[in-house]
Amino acid sequence: MRLTTFTDYSLRVLIYLGLQENRLATIADIATAYDISKNHLMKVVHFLGQQGYIETQRGKSGGLRLAHRPEDINLGKLVRDTEANTILLECFEPETSECRIEPVCALRGILNRALRAFFEVLDEYTLADALRNRVQLAQILGG
Repeated sequence: MRLTTFTDYSLRVLIYLGLQENRLATIADIATAYDISKNHLMKVVHFLGQQGYIETQRGKSGGLRLAHRPEDINLGKLVRDTEANTILLECFEPETSECRIEPVCALRGILNRALRAFFEVLDEYTLADALRNRVQLAQILGG
């Protein structure tokens, strides 16, 4: 399974904000730290705000911050939220599938089990786990 760029950037935004302690960060700060597009980040930040992962403060001294403690942000839930389409194969959508072997194929069951295991592992971790190397992360990201 390959996670989307949207999920990747969502994780990066939360890691960056998790390093900020009580300071606000801007989209420009995050884009510079990771050398990624501000346009992509704007979509990600909007989504993370709508989903309640981050808070945004408008105005001249505005910015972004985590809406919850890192210990309370579950990575499995985040990935489920950002990976709305976890269809691994055509046959995962029987209504539109045109796979000829679908009626007798065992692969869908195997891959469903693998996908569940993937999310079960992610459910064991929080953003706090991803921030274990705070000092090194802050050095790399210039924070």
